[in-house]
Parts: sequence; structure tokens; C-alpha cells
Amino acid sequence: MSRRLDVLSALKALIAAALPNADVLGLDNDASPPARIYPGGRAIVRSGDPGEPDIDLSPLAYNYGHRVPVELLANDEAMLDAMLVAIGNAVEADRTLGGLCDWLEPIAPETDVIAADNAAAQRGCELLIIASYVTTNPLT
Repeated sequence: MSRRLDVLSALKALIAAALPNADVLGLDNDASPPARIYPGGRAIVRSGDPGEPDIDLSPLAYNYGHRVPVELLANDEAMLDAMLVAIGNAVEADRTLGGLCDWLEPIAPETDVIAADNAAAQRGCELLIIASYVTTNPLT
């Protein structure tokens, strides 16, 4: 696999471990909008945008600041806050995803009321996590 996909898969696994009672989706064409939000919440990891790399010429290296959006959906503000805290603690505990990247940096999200079929007032946000990593080839 490419470094990009390795990082995305490891980030999805980190979020799944941080939110054991939530549905954690994404990267598998299984991230459709929710018909309902499960009691443990839902997280959807998107592919994001690696952006244009900074390039070092000697030795050749491509330095990415990959912006990975993670959509969080919860039944109420307290659950959403607990999900954010759990993800924040997991990122802080392993900022390199076991050595796959140089640094993970979450960006504080804005929460919002969302609509879902099973309740009138649910909470959601898009959390942005920046994964900084280096490759020797932009395609691998």
C-alpha cells in the first residue's frame, strides 16, 4: 500500500480504538449519510487532501501535510464532547501512528445541530486531523 493509504488506515484504526461503541466508517465506500445515529455515535473518516508537497531535492523527499476530515455524529452535545476528548487523547498518545507519520495534529471543530431520521436535535461536527508524513515517491 501507499504511505497515504497506510496513514489513513492507521488513523481510522486509532479512531475505532478510541470510540469502541461507535460505528467507525470510511475508506471502504461505506460512509453514506446516516439513517440513524447509533447510541455510541458515528465517525466517518474521509480520504481528505494530501495537498501539494514540499519537496526536498537531496535526498529527494515529498513532505505532505495531509488534511483528513473526520465527521462525527452523536445524539447530544455531551456524547459529541466525549467522542472528541477520546479522539484527542488517542492522538496525543500516538502522534506518529506507530511511526507511519511525523506528526498528527487535530484542529478544534465547530459543532452544529444536524438532522437525522431518528431524532430532531442531534449534534455533529467535522474534525480535521493533519497528518504530516514524508515519501520518496508521490505515488507510493
